[in-house]
Amino acid sequence: MSALLGCSVIVLAGCGAMPVTGDVKAVDASQPGDSQVQVYAVEPREGAAPSEIVDGFLESMTSDDPGFRTTRKYLSASASETWQPSEGTTVLAQAPNRSGPLLHDEERRDSETSYTLTGEKVAAVDAQSSYQPLAPTDYSQMLHLVQEKLADGKIEWRIDIVPDGLVLGQSDFKRLYRSVNKYYFATGRTSGQPTLVADPVYVRTGTDPVTRMSTATQTVRTLLEGPTNWLRPVVDSRFPTGTALRKDVVALAPDDQNVLKVPLNAKADKAGRAACRMMAAQVLFTLRDLTSARVEQVELEGGQGRLCALDADEAAKFSTDNSGSDGPDSQYFIDAKGRVQRLPGAMEGSGTPEVVPGPLGVGTVVMGAVGVARDEQRAAAVSATGQNLHVASLTADGELAPPVVTSAAKKAADRLSAPSWDGRGDLWVADRDPARPRLLRLAEGEGAPQEVRVPGLDGARIEELRLSADGVRIALLLTKNGHTTLKIGRVERRGTDEAPEISVEDLRQAAPQLTDVTAISWSGRSRLVVVGKEAGGVQQVRYVQADGSTPASGASGVLPGVNQVQAVAAADDELLPLMAETEGDGIVKLSPGDNWQTVLEEGTSLVYPG
Repeated sequence: MSALLGCSVIVLAGCGAMPVTGDVKAVDASQPGDSQVQVYAVEPREGAAPSEIVDGFLESMTSDDPGFRTTRKYLSASASETWQPSEGTTVLAQAPNRSGPLLHDEERRDSETSYTLTGEKVAAVDAQSSYQPLAPTDYSQMLHLVQEKLADGKIEWRIDIVPDGLVLGQSDFKRLYRSVNKYYFATGRTSGQPTLVADPVYVRTGTDPVTRMSTATQTVRTLLEGPTNWLRPVVDSRFPTGTALRKDVVALAPDDQNVLKVPLNAKADKAGRAACRMMAAQVLFTLRDLTSARVEQVELEGGQGRLCALDADEAAKFSTDNSGSDGPDSQYFIDAKGRVQRLPGAMEGSGTPEVVPGPLGVGTVVMGAVGVARDEQRAAAVSATGQNLHVASLTADGELAPPVVTSAAKKAADRLSAPSWDGRGDLWVADRDPARPRLLRLAEGEGAPQEVRVPGLDGARIEELRLSADGVRIALLLTKNGHTTLKIGRVERRGTDEAPEISVEDLRQAAPQLTDVTAISWSGRSRLVVVGKEAGGVQQVRYVQADGSTPASGASGVLPGVNQVQAVAAADDELLPLMAETEGDGIVKLSPGDNWQTVLEEGTSLVYPG
């Protein structure tokens, strides 16, 4: 019976191992891949030993215990009242080990004891549901137990000192939580349509034990609470301050017409019609991938009834992945003569390469890398020597203009990186000159380059960069001490149009499990494709979320193997093929549900617009 103390598991899985003897044991409620496992909390048995209380408590934390009511029965009366499971989650590589008991002096040995929980901490989720990956560090936390007299007069062991929040192994975390994107509007735009920015968070799969809300309802609630602290400086919400779901709303789902009605409190009545439609766009984008039935229209209801409605077609104007004038699936590359060529029709097939109009297709200057504006009207190309950056039209003939940026570095590897365009039409490039390393931005791809401050580099050098479509995040490959790692920074824009002040703030690790990263590309609104190696491992191509977590599409996000990848290219539209430049097979593509296929035997610097 002791093996059933802390759990009852349904659907092709047995109870997680429940140790009751020995010094160090692991509590592993589920194995990786057991996505349908359900763990039900069981009350502590009468006369349970301290070790059983600790094991039962750890197991119960991995359950779907409503309100954690059963979980709290492992705690003392005072600890049960003060314990806050929603204060964040500590994610360990494996389920926590417990060691002990740690005995006290003889006078207290019969009435109190302690156990230590240990493990390898790999991530943390804060009270805002924001995920932060961590380089593996030692985790150690103490649980203190006392003998307490219960309401029925019996004396039992209970935990009276316990940290707030949950502590879970990675397999249980992936089983219990899922990543969702909530959406806010980018701030600091000088012109054009306001653009939605994805803000990834983790919510409970199914029903949340504390709020009893469905996944969709949890997601709307966290949307209304506002952006996460990391993204807050560069986005805002159109919901008036204090807007929340009406009380007792626990389940949101579209009707048989795929219309989702969202009941809000009276604070929402303050919004004007234009703001209300933008609020509806935030909800529609946030929920469109969550429900089993696609949400085609959102209706917002306030304290006085219906406020406004917005359908999917109307909301599309706020997207950052609208197609350019030449279509959304064009690709560009440098041919053997250093000319820029276009590869149309990525969705239907490989297409036939064609030299682009304008000076970049002539080959008067041999190019080594290219970046194409998202509207596909212009491109920026770095000369094969890495010394000069040129900007030219892709629609009109003419002579190649003088370079807009020139590097003074002596070695080609120390000169300019490949360029990248953001969704605002600005052009970015890094000068890797050891004597004067700089991150540069050209507003709308024109004029004098502006140096962008990057606090937090800590002596690292920017090797490569990619801007997100929304223009508020930048992915940087940083080299230091012989290793190249991936970090994501927040692009902050201050000042005026005439005197802008732009900086990259709060660099955070995006793939701490990879000791060396060699290539990156944005793939959709908050996901990147990364080429790199783990310590002592082989090269792999994998997806990571912008917050550093692994996408839900696979246990590790690792894609089918391909040999000696030197560069990757992905599109804003995640349905378009992933492209890779390899040393032996040329340029290859990976379509959803397919295997790698060769597209071009020769060619370099293949990119999608951006």
